[in-house]
Amino acid sequence: MTVRVRFAPSPTGFLHVGAARTALYNWLWARRNDGVFILRSDDTDAERSEQRFADDIVEGLRWLGLMWDEGIEVGGPHAPYRESERLERYREAVDGLLSSGDAYYDFATADDLEALRAEATAAGRSPVYDGRFGAPLEEARRRIASGDAAPVRFRVPRPGVTEFADLVRGEMRFDHANVDDFVILRSDGSPTYHLASTVDDVDFEITHVVRGEDLLSSTPKHILLTEAMGARRATYAHLSVLQGPDGRKLSKRHGDTALHSYREAGFLPVAMVNYLALLGWSPGEDETIVDIGSMQERFDLAAVSRNPAIFDPAKLEWMNGVYIRALGLTELEARTRDLVESDLGRKLDPSEERVFRDVLPLIQERAKRLTDVPDQVRFLFASDVVYDESSWEKVMTTPEAETALSGALTRLTEVPEWTTQSIEAALRAMLDEHGLSARKGLQPIRVAVSGSTVSPPLFESMQALGRERSLSRIAAATARL
Repeated sequence: MTVRVRFAPSPTGFLHVGAARTALYNWLWARRNDGVFILRSDDTDAERSEQRFADDIVEGLRWLGLMWDEGIEVGGPHAPYRESERLERYREAVDGLLSSGDAYYDFATADDLEALRAEATAAGRSPVYDGRFGAPLEEARRRIASGDAAPVRFRVPRPGVTEFADLVRGEMRFDHANVDDFVILRSDGSPTYHLASTVDDVDFEITHVVRGEDLLSSTPKHILLTEAMGARRATYAHLSVLQGPDGRKLSKRHGDTALHSYREAGFLPVAMVNYLALLGWSPGEDETIVDIGSMQERFDLAAVSRNPAIFDPAKLEWMNGVYIRALGLTELEARTRDLVESDLGRKLDPSEERVFRDVLPLIQERAKRLTDVPDQVRFLFASDVVYDESSWEKVMTTPEAETALSGALTRLTEVPEWTTQSIEAALRAMLDEHGLSARKGLQPIRVAVSGSTVSPPLFESMQALGRERSLSRIAAATARL
């Protein structure tokens, strides 16, 4: 049997990093088993669904390289792949369940349901709805024809138990005494998530449902629906939620949670894929850097941990730095030149292009994000230095700052040839002359020429900047003191 998995996000928000991990695990399981990865859209919530969110989901998956075999935009034998385009199919499925007696029209009012909950609570029972206000099919149809409205509920068999082996969580057991007769079709004729998701899984021949543990309690309902439709149940795997470094559920209080925020912040897709893959799964060799080919060969849902995974932006940033250092310089330039030019608001001229290529290896060794590059080279291409005030306050208010700057001007003016080696020799001599440490003597010069305490190596930066601009900036900083 061919493995068929699906990712079915709802376009009611931007693609969350937790959802991206779910998509990745589905994709890896399909690739590991020479299976089929399907992308469909749970877009029946017309009020909250937006095209910009749908576009963001597609763009995010493509950025990660998780291309799908069937589904939205690529088509396939089970089209359409948007739930909003399958409403007739859902109503057809409901008609079948009504005819078989597995579902019924329910005429309970809000007051009726509240009274039942109060009664169950007082008796110490689980407050599940048991269908007592359901009507026989013919009577229900007459009432609806006369103007009444009623949702359709699935009839949960009681007594009964639904059991299944979850690939992540192990053996699961749900007593039907704790499972409501749940709504599958609202009174306005729209399908619920339970119905649409299950019908699609059946029609698309899904073999494995890999999703978040927040949907675990829905699984017995989906299994009951599947079997009432005469289909074979899928194998389930419920992934733990992502937590922030504080151990609480990942949310905006921990920083960005939308995948596109990381793309815009200068993260490489290969680093994001590597990091997301390890949030719950281990290749078994205590590895942290794992290429996508190895993941496809080794990924196993049975090896995914049931424990919550910690999404740590600092660790992701470290991993991104590893991947940036692994890039060839030509690729790094291609990925960052537009960022630099956008930051400057203009194109680099040919001489500036050469300078950019010369300093790029120095930045590559320290960069954790692609967006670090414009920050690191801005001072080389700006006509005037812009001081970072926190850097100025930290370095330029020390007693040694003026000594270092004036001494540097004296020594550097005498340098015959403006090279990294001659600049270093002159400044080392200045430090010795005035008895200054490298930190106290060189940091003021760094701030003077770059505007910040964070820049590429000082001597190489000054060579790239050139004699005239370097000396001019040191003089300007001295005057500002």
